[in-house]
Amino acid sequence: MRILGPILLLLFVVVCSCSNKQERAAAAMARRIVPQYASKIEFKYKPDSIEAYSIEARKGKVRICGSGANALAAGLGKYLRDCCKADISWEKVHSIDLPSAIPLPDSTISGRALVPQRFFLNYCTFGYTMPWWKWDDWERFIDWMALQGINLPLAITGQEAIWQKVWREFGLSDEQIRAWFTGPAHLPWHRMCNIDGVDGPLPQGWIDGQKELQKKILRRERELGMRPVLPAFGGHVPKEFKELYPDARITDIEGWGGFPGENLPCFLSPADSLYALIQTAFLKAQTAEFGSDHIYGFDLFNEVDPPSWDTSTLAAISKAAYCSVASVDPEAQWLQMGWMFYYDRKHWTPDIIQAYLDAVPAGKVTILDYYTENVPVWTLTDSFYGQPWIFCYLGNFGGNTRLAGPFRKESGRISEALAQAAPSGIGCTLEGFGLNRWFFEYVLERAWDNCPPDDEWLAALDSRRNSPAGFWKNMADSIYVRGSFSEGALLCGRPCLEGRYSWQVHHQTPYDNSLLVRAWRSLLDSASTSNAWKYDAVSIGAQALSNHFACLRDSIAEAYTARDLHQAEQLAGRMRELASNIADLLACEPAYRLGNWLDGAAGWASSPQEENYYLHNAWHIITTWGGTLNDYASRLWSGLVTGYYMPRWELFLEEIISCLEEGREFSQAELDHQLDEFEEAAVESAARVCEPPARADVPALCNELYDKWFS
Repeated sequence: MRILGPILLLLFVVVCSCSNKQERAAAAMARRIVPQYASKIEFKYKPDSIEAYSIEARKGKVRICGSGANALAAGLGKYLRDCCKADISWEKVHSIDLPSAIPLPDSTISGRALVPQRFFLNYCTFGYTMPWWKWDDWERFIDWMALQGINLPLAITGQEAIWQKVWREFGLSDEQIRAWFTGPAHLPWHRMCNIDGVDGPLPQGWIDGQKELQKKILRRERELGMRPVLPAFGGHVPKEFKELYPDARITDIEGWGGFPGENLPCFLSPADSLYALIQTAFLKAQTAEFGSDHIYGFDLFNEVDPPSWDTSTLAAISKAAYCSVASVDPEAQWLQMGWMFYYDRKHWTPDIIQAYLDAVPAGKVTILDYYTENVPVWTLTDSFYGQPWIFCYLGNFGGNTRLAGPFRKESGRISEALAQAAPSGIGCTLEGFGLNRWFFEYVLERAWDNCPPDDEWLAALDSRRNSPAGFWKNMADSIYVRGSFSEGALLCGRPCLEGRYSWQVHHQTPYDNSLLVRAWRSLLDSASTSNAWKYDAVSIGAQALSNHFACLRDSIAEAYTARDLHQAEQLAGRMRELASNIADLLACEPAYRLGNWLDGAAGWASSPQEENYYLHNAWHIITTWGGTLNDYASRLWSGLVTGYYMPRWELFLEEIISCLEEGREFSQAELDHQLDEFEEAAVESAARVCEPPARADVPALCNELYDKWFS
């Protein structure tokens, strides 16, 4: 009995400490997100075997109980959405509109997680959205993730510092290592073993700054009950390894994205003994710097071919890859993209996928079913042959700013997966934060048992975004009807006389533009001062106007065919005017200003030379990209319209008019030569462009443009 007393006291202290830690983390987040309400919100930690929360009014305050910091945060998110009608952006540029007095729930709101894992992010997001982020950007975003109940975020920032340490141990110089890295915005594809050295060498200041930033990211994510997914070694080695280790089983990546051989990586087979040595060095160095939550994301063959398609060879490779991690961390879980199973379905046949997955012990590899809105791979692989998997909605490629996503279809697929296949999680694998945040929030809310039926959810979205009743149901049924892939507007693409220049942009929409124009009209008739309303008014208006730009291009093509110079000149003037108006509208939304992107890049510089370097990389990724990916990351931003897209279209319009005046045929090849020169000069100069000023009265501007172009 004398021993039992101290043990019970110690247990009590531990429980209280854990309780206080969970509650403190949630309370701190409330002070950051809704400081005016923070003193009226109480958090209570209540352990449970299943993640759950409850929300109730208690003595004039809001009490949120939860099974951990993450559940408490999810409960706060539910309260803010449902009771406060608050729309909370994932970007710091948007403030939060709230009622002046804190609303109290009418009755208890309870929620339980349907799946244990809620995943978020894509390797590409770290290039298309996050390369220039500082801690204040990350702080807002991590809070947003917690409010959605995300507990499994991809966390790959800062790994270059770890690789620098490891490669030094294996005989490389700092000069060789930094030249191996790409520029900051291209690092995701370097990390996925697609390219080397593009826009390198990487500045040391970037490497050091990202390491310190990662420490802050991980500390906050862990405070909020998340298990950050850290990287592991996937076989990508510098070219110098072929000379340093001539007997190692190293193969050249034969091709990716049209890049030349000097930018193509080398792959070390996990079956080679050197692989495990590198894995051990990397994981030990990473754990010493960043700690570990025992879940590692790495991919062996992202959009590249393995050394062999033989099933036994692939099985040996996946087994060796897992064992290399497990030998360092016996608790290790491997998280792997299922993108390659979708992307190269010709080679990744069901029997090959099964051999590859069966070679890893059951439950030790989790597959992200990456692109379910197009092809849910779980339906083709018997739910990944018994290995855990996460249902994911991709929704955005390259950070494209286009209204897109098949709402009803994806809703049905989530329901089917939950009812028939027992996924271990639900997540989103967006490539960039271009648009359509509400869609990702919907997918994430489906991970909880209190997500309302679709039409009720959309009606609640009307309230949060100050839209007229039925607005988002109409949008879901008429506009959000197609899956997304490379959704750049025609205005963002290389000019051509008909159709589209390449697959990177769309020429046509899956709906009649008059439907979107009418939706815009109904939104403008309900004018509001809220930030969410302004964002939608700008976004929807810009989409409707850019759709009309494509119609004008088709009309000028008809005028050219008819050899009608007068009509062509009039249409050219209209196209110039419309593009200018689109830029004026986009300038009203901070997320659509090129200057913010460039300012973020320049903010990492410690010298004028570094500033030019970062600005060049910032221009490069959103314009020519590199290889054959020109315009892949196209986005409707005001400065890009005025300083890049429209100057390209001006070359097109001048050529059309000149052809009609001189009686000669239009030549796309000759135009391409001019475009090549312009694009190269624009990226090399990496200039700050003159953007239109932001109009204070957004409703008035929207009505002016509506009357001008659609009345």
